[in-house]
Amino acid sequence: MTSLHTLSRLVPACLALFGAGAALAQDSSSYYYGGLSLGESRAKIDQERIAAGLLGAGLTPSGFQRDQRGAAYRVFGGYQLDRHVALEAGYFDLGQFGFDTSTTPPGTLHGDIKLRGLNLDLVGTLPLTEHWSALARVGAQMARAKDRFSGTGAVAVLNPNPSKSELNYKFGGGLQYEFSRSFLMRVEAERYRVNDAVGNHGGINVALLSLVFPLGRSEAPAPRYAAAPSYVAPPPAPEPPPMVQAPPPVVQPAPAPLPPARRRVSFSAESLFGFDSSALKPDGRAALDKFTADARGAQFDTINVEGHTDRLGTTAYNQRLSLRRAEAVKDYLVTTGGFAAAKVNTFGKGETAPVTRPEDCKGSRPTPKLVACLQPDRRVDIELTGMR
Repeated sequence: MTSLHTLSRLVPACLALFGAGAALAQDSSSYYYGGLSLGESRAKIDQERIAAGLLGAGLTPSGFQRDQRGAAYRVFGGYQLDRHVALEAGYFDLGQFGFDTSTTPPGTLHGDIKLRGLNLDLVGTLPLTEHWSALARVGAQMARAKDRFSGTGAVAVLNPNPSKSELNYKFGGGLQYEFSRSFLMRVEAERYRVNDAVGNHGGINVALLSLVFPLGRSEAPAPRYAAAPSYVAPPPAPEPPPMVQAPPPVVQPAPAPLPPARRRVSFSAESLFGFDSSALKPDGRAALDKFTADARGAQFDTINVEGHTDRLGTTAYNQRLSLRRAEAVKDYLVTTGGFAAAKVNTFGKGETAPVTRPEDCKGSRPTPKLVACLQPDRRVDIELTGMR
């Protein structure tokens, strides 16, 4: 009971500690959440051990029935530290399991066990697509086992209500689907290591369906458009001074051709792509559809698509990621927007052309604050040249 009380005080203290740290480095990937899990649990009742105990008391088992399935649920809350790691605490009920056996000389033995407790888990998340993610968790749990035994006839029970609390481990994994920024669903399998209160250790397997509700989660950033530079025509050439004698015919030179006009549009990488991905999101495709509609009807010579990253990560990796993103935008403009492929060029600029200044975004470790500061550097620029 002392260990259970200690863990119940430790869980809110840990959440408060991580919540205070997150308040100093808040970004779009950090938020609190709560949820509810429902599912089925399975245990293995040790028939051989029970039979051996009866034989030791001079009784011969003559029949055995067991119930090894239970209904499980869990109520939990947590804090998503960043896109990949969360700290989660909860209260769980693993259900009830039991058995009945008859003996010779005539008698019966009935037993059942209930398992409930608290857990504190570290949850890892690996994004697979825009909506799907893989989950893995490992943690500590304090399970309290409450047993109940009753006998009839020749069976006498010495301790009818043993109980035991023990701190042990748990682990699991599964998949998560993001329906919206405020509603997620998980399918998980977990295993709990428990003590059954009569000296046996074993595992409880649990399959759960969880509903998760993020609290105060910020929306994804909208695409940013850069204004196209305006062209200023050169002043007219001065007229020649009047001449006393009749001047010979003056042939006016042809006016110098105007430089080709340009239009440049910038999209933030977060508005087009998922984290560390070159696959276009639905919001990104919608932004490119708007760009295509605005450019429809205009005549141009070339379109240059440039991918840019921030300075975090290796130079080689950033260059490859920026080029893949530029090529993904080109493919969409050609296949969906109807642009001629020969007129669209792609460039991977990597981290070579940042918008931010080093003195504005200091540091080299990828902290949430630095990642948010460098957000303008992660972008895709589209430049139309020779518009008429």
